[in-house]
Amino acid sequence: MTFRTAIIGVSGGRARGHAEAYAHIDDGHLVAVSTRNAEKLEAFGETYGIAARYTDYRQMLAEEQPDLVHVNTPPDVRLEIFAAAAEAGVPALLVEKPLAIDTQDYVAMCNWAEQNSGIKIAINHQLHFQPRRMQLQDRVRDGALGELRFIDASAGLNLAYQGTHALQAIGAFHPCGVPQRVFAQVSGADGLVDTPRKHFAPDACLASIDFDDGVSARLQCGPQAPQIGRDGLHTHKRIAVYGTRGFVHWWMWGWELVIDGVREGGAHEYPEQDILGQAAMTQAMFRWLEDDAAVHPLSLRNSLRDFNVVLGIYSSALQRQVVDLPVAPTADLIGLLRVVLSQADSND
Repeated sequence: MTFRTAIIGVSGGRARGHAEAYAHIDDGHLVAVSTRNAEKLEAFGETYGIAARYTDYRQMLAEEQPDLVHVNTPPDVRLEIFAAAAEAGVPALLVEKPLAIDTQDYVAMCNWAEQNSGIKIAINHQLHFQPRRMQLQDRVRDGALGELRFIDASAGLNLAYQGTHALQAIGAFHPCGVPQRVFAQVSGADGLVDTPRKHFAPDACLASIDFDDGVSARLQCGPQAPQIGRDGLHTHKRIAVYGTRGFVHWWMWGWELVIDGVREGGAHEYPEQDILGQAAMTQAMFRWLEDDAAVHPLSLRNSLRDFNVVLGIYSSALQRQVVDLPVAPTADLIGLLRVVLSQADSND
């Protein structure tokens, strides 16, 4: 079967990544794109040879009836698109991260998911499917490190921009772990200033996450996080996983694996890995469409659990205490953080 796909929102680099990934996909092709800006729409359509172009995504969904839609919009309009896709009978969506920003988004998403189980939704963490990451994740899952003990993950940008990638990486290397508690601190209000993308988050965070099986994880996001790789804070996503037999370390430009004192390692080019990861992630959606049991590892359910950890981080920082997970967070955590952190910055 060949799957028909479409993109909503083609202004940024991620949309280009979606389109270019189809050079590595045999069982699906882009049939339509939609964005409000007619000039950008025409340019994107011409670049990638997509004839069906719409400034109204609802019209596109109704007329094209795609099997899968890539959603590249700000988080605050996602539910509107989810509802339109469900109404049009679209069976699957692949949604750009972050899934949500604040408590209200999260609660609304949970409520919507409970009432609309017929549509398959996954979140666009293409790093999970990058070839090198997949190889290392499989080695850890198959027990190469022995019994897991500790995970250390970080990103040079804040939680909303790339920290969710680091948080998802923890789950990718430890998929059976259920987060139980979090203790966290955050700082810096620059990332809470209103912008068109509305990816609000404190500038930096440090969190300790405990899992039900005794594994613990440390998550760092922001300019204080370890810098490894090349220039630019956006190039510093990394994760290290430690077990009784050794450890694995992945970062955007390299990797190492030490088992029983024997080391393997090397370099890779992130852009090359990324386009292949994007393709594999899309194909995993096709497999889920073909088989309900082949649930995508980045499914909405898993992503909602990850985002509950984010809300737990914010709640812990505001309360200055350990928070049990899953947390039932206070409304408008971002607003509360904006007040507290702005005051702290003004006192420096």
